Amino acid sequence: MSSTTSEIYSPGLEGVIAGETAISTVTGGLRYRGYPIGELAEKTTFEEVAYLLLHGELPRRAELEAFQQRIVGSRTLPPVLITLLRSLPPGTPAMDALRTAISVLAHYDPETQDNSHAANVRKAERLLGQIPVAIAEHFRAARGLPSVASRPNLSHAANFLWMLRGTEPDPVHVRALDVSLILYAEHEFNASTFTARVIVSTLADLHSAIVGATGALKGPLHGGANEKVMDVLLEIDSPQNVRPWLQKAFANKVRIMGFGHRVYKTGDVRAKILKQYARQLAEATRQTHFESMAEEIEQIMEQEKNLMPNLDWPAGRLYHYMGLEIPLYTPIFVMSRVAGWSAHVIEQLDNNRLIRPRARYIGPELRSVVPLEQRG
Repeated sequence: MSSTTSEIYSPGLEGVIAGETAISTVTGGLRYRGYPIGELAEKTTFEEVAYLLLHGELPRRAELEAFQQRIVGSRTLPPVLITLLRSLPPGTPAMDALRTAISVLAHYDPETQDNSHAANVRKAERLLGQIPVAIAEHFRAARGLPSVASRPNLSHAANFLWMLRGTEPDPVHVRALDVSLILYAEHEFNASTFTARVIVSTLADLHSAIVGATGALKGPLHGGANEKVMDVLLEIDSPQNVRPWLQKAFANKVRIMGFGHRVYKTGDVRAKILKQYARQLAEATRQTHFESMAEEIEQIMEQEKNLMPNLDWPAGRLYHYMGLEIPLYTPIFVMSRVAGWSAHVIEQLDNNRLIRPRARYIGPELRSVVPLEQRG
């Protein structure tokens, strides 16, 4: 084994400063470009937040209206992509279909190979409009349902619910979904965002970075965690089963998804914000038993494991109360986080340096090759 005294190794790059960003910080509470996440969730819409991430400032009314018009104008897919989404093998995971869709969209974007700041902003805005359409298209195709055309008079969240169901979206659901999109939109150097930055640091294009980030988000230790939340609650089934189920899980060293965070050690403020919306919808849909179970699980996890809920914990419940199927949860994460990913791609390329870390070698020391005929 070889090492030097100057080598510093941090497993998972925990605590390592790998770059600089003006987009967001988790130090002292999550802020997007200086604005506290709580204020953004209370006072803005997802469209305003997406504009903030991509353009650097909250929009004035005229800027927001123009931005919304550009997003609405992008709510279409190339016919060949619609055909492909409707031709995928039965059971294709929604995240796999979405990853493929984003890659195909690169072939039909007129500026795919243009890595200038302005072109990347335009491409990001187009993806903001296209990704929800791709998610809804595959969702309906997989169930043998016809496409539902986008409506230009609906907000980002409302139009997504409309395209999924073809029914008028509930305003309460729209606001809850919108807040979740705000909370999921950006989170500093997380695994998928760092993936995107590494990809474009080679001077690859924005679509390549978003495809890679989507792949990184699929894993259950990152974006896929919100899907596992309802798996846990549905398996526990009732409040009286919570403690026995958790004790068995602890004994078997089962990781409880939706708890703990690499950065937040004393709780995730995003979880606290979204929990209020989850409780509201649980009461409206008469599913408060899930909230009772969740509350007890939270108490036991804090007492016995010193772990607090992260955003995925209330998000999984919220989407369930809205009647959304579990395979949609992580794609919804993508339709939000594409704003943050794109902002990071643009920032990386504006002042690029190839991201190429070193590894600490732990293999055999220097040795000589023995010719094949002498190895027996």
